[in-house]
Amino acid sequence: MSLAQRSVTSVSWNAGTNLAKIAILLARSILLARLLPVEVFGVYALATSIVTFSGILPMWGMGGAFLHRAPETADEEQAAAVHFTLRLVLLSIWTLALLGVARFLTSGPLQMALFILTPAFAALHLSDTPRFILTRRVVHKRLAVLDLLTAIITTIIAVYLAWRGYGLPALLATDVATAVLAGLALFIWRPVWRPRFLWLRDTVRYYLHFGSRTMADSALSEAIDNLDDIWTGAYLGNSALGLYSRAYTFATYPRRILAFPVNLVAGGTYAELKEARHQLSQAFFRTNALLVRSGFLFGGLLVLLAPEFVRLALGEKWLPMIPTFRLMTVFTLLDPVRLTVSQIFIAIGQPERVVRIRLIQLTALIAGLFLFGRVWDIIGVALVVNGVLLLGLIPLMQAAREHVDFSAWRLFAGPIAALIAGASAALAIMWLMCRAGSCPNDWITGTAKGLTFAGVFGSILLTIERDDIIRMIADVRNMGRNQA
Repeated sequence: MSLAQRSVTSVSWNAGTNLAKIAILLARSILLARLLPVEVFGVYALATSIVTFSGILPMWGMGGAFLHRAPETADEEQAAAVHFTLRLVLLSIWTLALLGVARFLTSGPLQMALFILTPAFAALHLSDTPRFILTRRVVHKRLAVLDLLTAIITTIIAVYLAWRGYGLPALLATDVATAVLAGLALFIWRPVWRPRFLWLRDTVRYYLHFGSRTMADSALSEAIDNLDDIWTGAYLGNSALGLYSRAYTFATYPRRILAFPVNLVAGGTYAELKEARHQLSQAFFRTNALLVRSGFLFGGLLVLLAPEFVRLALGEKWLPMIPTFRLMTVFTLLDPVRLTVSQIFIAIGQPERVVRIRLIQLTALIAGLFLFGRVWDIIGVALVVNGVLLLGLIPLMQAAREHVDFSAWRLFAGPIAALIAGASAALAIMWLMCRAGSCPNDWITGTAKGLTFAGVFGSILLTIERDDIIRMIADVRNMGRNQA
């Protein structure tokens, strides 16, 4: 199949399985939120952030090095073997070091969480080599099915343990099961690649050199993604972090419908088109146009339906998170675009271009957390995170113009107009329903706002971009016919 056909097929598999996976994971999150105390989610979020943040060291940017087409990785089999060997060495050192730190510097539930999450993280990322092989080939069927199977099995395990009265172990069990399933699906059952050890100096030097160029960006990105959780847990406590982490989790569910499967495919597609500016520009614009339009649709729904969703699905104990939940939708709207823009620089072999921007973002994040987080609690944290995202996205998109051609007006104008019109119509419906002094129940108000917003948003967008939408649908259909 051509690259375009492989890209469409991969997005289709990821999107198709994602719909089922999102429904399963959303149901799991709702059930666990009802069964477990708020503080348990805070401990789990803090431990996960520590493991993820420190875990950039054994990763060393080697995933981007493997995906980047270079002479040292032209032989896929040898490149995979060297990648696996180097990854095993670095993960072993990191695991021993973090377990030692956890043993002497932590205690109680946090220590238990680190003792379990650290080896689970290491085991999971040993399976990165076959994952990168499939990503490099832009063949995602197995990965999509694995993600769906993992969602089903981990949900059964977590909900059962929580129902039986286990708190933190119910959450930790999901990470252990994920690592085990990845090993079985990628190494044991019809293996994508059979592990073997190989040490080629030129390839090792390439991985370490390329990784050193990406490490600064990776470290800064992980710091930006995780320091808000670590700071909230350290300064505001487990309860505050529990509310903040669940607000983020539920706010990101809608974007997984399209953003996650598209982002999984975008990196491999960009890498293969890096020498063809016109085709790369087309792929870049269409990818981000889809992400922006879906993000604005689901983000608007989140803001409008937040009170009804929390009261009906989660219960009274989660009501304090509603303002934070709404604020996190800005992150939901634009973070997928940030990821695809960053992937451009990985694909063309210039990952260091984003380091300066990330450094500015990190400085703003740290200052903002102490200035606003202490004053406005988790609402202040959410405001800072949104500001930091915008602070990085704008210069990244400007820098991307050196390698791709796109119109920011075409990318954002239609969705913004549709968002404003849809939100205004939904708020007007809400005002009409409640003007007598009492509002109908949450089911009625939520349904009315949701349907009104979605209908107006879709109508406005279709009116403004009818020709572009028809053209994109025709392109996808032609690819499908050629594949058949």
